[in-house]
Amino acid sequence: MELRQGQVAVVTGAASGIGLAMARRFAAEGLTVVLGDVEEAPLAKAAEELIADGAQILARTVDVSEPDSVRAFADAAYDTFGAVHVLCNNAGVGSGAEGRMWEHEPNDWKWAFAVNVWGVFHGIQAFLPRMLASGEPGHVVNTSSGDGGIAPLPTASVYAVTKSAVVTMTESLYAHLKAEGASVGASVLFPGPHMLRTGLWESHRNRPDRYAKQRPRRTPYRSLDQWESAMKEAGHEIAFTPVEEVAEHVVDGIRADRFWMLPASEHSDRQIRARSQSMLDRANPSYLESFILD
Repeated sequence: MELRQGQVAVVTGAASGIGLAMARRFAAEGLTVVLGDVEEAPLAKAAEELIADGAQILARTVDVSEPDSVRAFADAAYDTFGAVHVLCNNAGVGSGAEGRMWEHEPNDWKWAFAVNVWGVFHGIQAFLPRMLASGEPGHVVNTSSGDGGIAPLPTASVYAVTKSAVVTMTESLYAHLKAEGASVGASVLFPGPHMLRTGLWESHRNRPDRYAKQRPRRTPYRSLDQWESAMKEAGHEIAFTPVEEVAEHVVDGIRADRFWMLPASEHSDRQIRARSQSMLDRANPSYLESFILD
């Protein structure tokens, strides 16, 4: 798909991190950008910065876990600009689950699925029919993760399960669009190849009461900076991928109609090979044994 001035891109989770980087990159291409996020103040700040740089912006608060909220968000985009050409279902949260899987609170799963899985589906259902009806070229990008999308990190199993679901949902979406002969493409995004500095580690700040934890945490939430410091103290240097590189990968992938927005990484390739070989050999998942579950 060709990206050009006058087109409209929609990005959820757009107030910070990967979402804001994508919004900036689309604006740099001359696209009008519709920003959606659950956090009102950071969203307003992001919109102000983009507008100051000359971008045409519409910012709306949206809770992607609520279908009515996403439909209202889509209505605002179409009422204002009359079209949407790129849809990035990017909003996501960590679950805050602790301990073994059988010790997790149901609300940890409910909240993560509401945002990371239902949020993607709500975006598809609210925007895609109108994108298809326009007959214009378009593209849907759904944000997954190497954790779950490629192979699970068992210590973050709830998040991994949701991101695995995003891959399967996008594969199915791709097949449905091809069956329709649609001019709208689909891609699944794996941000990376290294760690990213995003607000995912502080997802709990936006956790709604309806998904509140029902018992106190055994350990306090840990920020990315605290985790990085702990890793350094243990002798592990952590590499980070700038979010701007992820946004560039998205733009390149849309132009190339590339389904797998998966940056080159020998680590990812080893995981893919090991998991695939385990399936082909009908062997136990030994590729998980390197993870420490304590």
